[in-house]
Amino acid sequence: MGVTDRLVPLARWLWPLAVANLLANIGIVVTGAAVRLTGSGLGCPTWPRCTEESYVAHGELGINGAIEFGNRLLTFVLVAVALLCFLAALGSRHRRAIRLSLVIGLGIPLQAVIGGVTVLTDLNPWVVAGHFLASMFIIMVCVALLDELRSPERGLAPGRHRVLAFATLAVGWVVLYLGTVVTGAGPHAGDAEARRNGLDPAVVSQAHATSVYALVALTVALLVVAVRSRERWLTRVTGLVLAIELAQGVLGWVQYWLGLPVGLVALHMLGAALLAAGLARIALAVLPHRAAYEAQPELGLQEAAATRLGGE
Repeated sequence: MGVTDRLVPLARWLWPLAVANLLANIGIVVTGAAVRLTGSGLGCPTWPRCTEESYVAHGELGINGAIEFGNRLLTFVLVAVALLCFLAALGSRHRRAIRLSLVIGLGIPLQAVIGGVTVLTDLNPWVVAGHFLASMFIIMVCVALLDELRSPERGLAPGRHRVLAFATLAVGWVVLYLGTVVTGAGPHAGDAEARRNGLDPAVVSQAHATSVYALVALTVALLVVAVRSRERWLTRVTGLVLAIELAQGVLGWVQYWLGLPVGLVALHMLGAALLAAGLARIALAVLPHRAAYEAQPELGLQEAAATRLGGE
């Protein structure tokens, strides 16, 4: 019996582990926001140790040290979930799921290293931006894994739909990036001594808002063509993403005019993670998908895997 044969029993857990992957990676975005918003970004002043003498936080570091150290510990939870998901994918013999879960599993330690660099550079705002955008990419890959495992069977969408979908994805990335620039110019640096990017907050906020308007316009256009062509799955996905965009836009303006209260900023970070997931879902919705693997849950694990491989 080979290694993958021994992993076959894990295959039944592939879907819940894939869901856990997504939730965990969204969750660490929110806990990362808590680190920054409480001024705990340098609660552990070095990396990979928490202090020069210890890998763990101690009483002298106070609540900020506990918050930052707790966020670091969550990385091990993400690694454990990603590893189990990868092993379940191996057991399922689902080749695309194996590749996607491997990307997620490799992305998490890489993301931890980027997080370490942010500490070693005293929360350089441009490095912090890269740390956040890496999380957005991992979230998108998590969504791709879910789409591969359970999603309506569909063919390749018409050219106009694909152009609008990928334009929406591209502008969405611009929105996410400019959001990090706004953050780098704002007051929530993660530590009282951390430097900012030196840009005018009002100017970069306006640029960010303009990109949001473009994103909403593209999403509306995609929704219109999806409705007219009776693409039910694309219509549903695009409508949901539009709702997230509108909620994010309202929340962004409210937090700006109220002086960036930490509670609203945290919600806005959660919304950004949900937006990243939604943008990935839109791009995937215009690509072909065969639902044979997930459509036959009553089959034995070996038979289901063989069915999937036989269709590829």
